[in-house]
Amino acid sequence: MADQNHELRKAGLKVTLPRVKILQILENASGQHHLSAEEVYKTLIDAGEDVGLATVYRVLTQFESAGLVIRHNFDGGHAVFEMTQEDHHDHMVCLESGEIIEFLDDIIERRQQEIAEEHGYELVDHALVLYVRPSGSDVTRQINVSTSKK
Repeated sequence: MADQNHELRKAGLKVTLPRVKILQILENASGQHHLSAEEVYKTLIDAGEDVGLATVYRVLTQFESAGLVIRHNFDGGHAVFEMTQEDHHDHMVCLESGEIIEFLDDIIERRQQEIAEEHGYELVDHALVLYVRPSGSDVTRQINVSTSKK
């Protein structure tokens, strides 16, 4: 808990129990780095914590403003949050399961830089999100069948 207290103070936030608990949940989101406010709230309730959903939203917004978390609005405008990381990564979002996969590809990163330079710009930041379906899924097969009939 001392680590969370330090992080909150470093971000200019007062240390409160809801902030500490929410920060712990985000830091310990093993295997699932991207959590919605509702998922954070459910985790708190399951742990017997008395924190309202409005508080969760408010704290996550404060964390975002302080640079502790990044908010992503993937497909459908559903916001998810992940801890801010020093290392850049991109995302793939499965349209069937909603799974979010993080990846880094040096060739893609280099090509984005080159494209910006070719157009006379300096790349400052970017966010790449690939929306995917599993290979061979029913939806993919239906799309392939309907496009081949045209």
